Amino acid sequence: MLKNHVLQAWRANKSAIGGWISADSVFTAEIMANAGFDWVCLDMQHGMIDYNDVRLMLPAISTTNTIPLVRVPWNEPYEIMKVLDAGAYGVVVPLVNNRKEAEQAVGACRYPPEGNRSYGPARALIYGGSDYAAEANKEIACIVMIETRESLENLDEIMSTPGVDGIYIGPSDLAFALGLAPGTTEPKHEETIRTILSTTQKHGIAAGIHTGSANQSRKYLDMGFHMVTLGTDRHFMDRMAKADLADVRSKSNEKDDLRDSNENLY
Repeated sequence: MLKNHVLQAWRANKSAIGGWISADSVFTAEIMANAGFDWVCLDMQHGMIDYNDVRLMLPAISTTNTIPLVRVPWNEPYEIMKVLDAGAYGVVVPLVNNRKEAEQAVGACRYPPEGNRSYGPARALIYGGSDYAAEANKEIACIVMIETRESLENLDEIMSTPGVDGIYIGPSDLAFALGLAPGTTEPKHEETIRTILSTTQKHGIAAGIHTGSANQSRKYLDMGFHMVTLGTDRHFMDRMAKADLADVRSKSNEKDDLRDSNENLY
């Protein structure tokens, strides 16, 4: 089976940098995967992506060495199993609150006897290889999100759940859980992130976090996070478009000012 080099890196206590995809576009998926990220994640929860998009976008990613992940919209076993059958090499499961819910996510990712995933890797067998069924339990990443007040009270029981490969922090929802606003710089938010990180280290699983800039990504990599999202397709396009547009307009205005100044000489 094709090896999951991202999981291998995490198990060796190394980091992997990824990109987030929210646009329902095969072309966008192909561009992001060819950018050189270790992994990219198709966002079915908050992105514009549904299963029909996923099944078309995964093959575009698979032309590269980038590992394809999918954030499913909810901790629903049938949704987890379906994106894995389509060739996702891991899932990010939102709003996991306790051990029971973590076990449900793991169970959907693992074939018996480790879980209850139903057999039918329609495209995954083509992408992963003929020995997919025998090896998939070792290569598919199960990542659960820590982002609610209840999950913060149950960190140890969630992270000690057999089969959980890593956790992922959604900073905005984490802020809500703490009674704060998204984008907060309150020390309590940062302290909680550090507590979550230290708990992953205690249990020997990967720690992931969503970031929105290179500076933030470097900060959390230096802190010890294994899974860092550099940014999303939407933010990359938005930031570059606005920056280039502002640059062109400022230079055009400079020329207009210079022209007006020269005309005033006559």
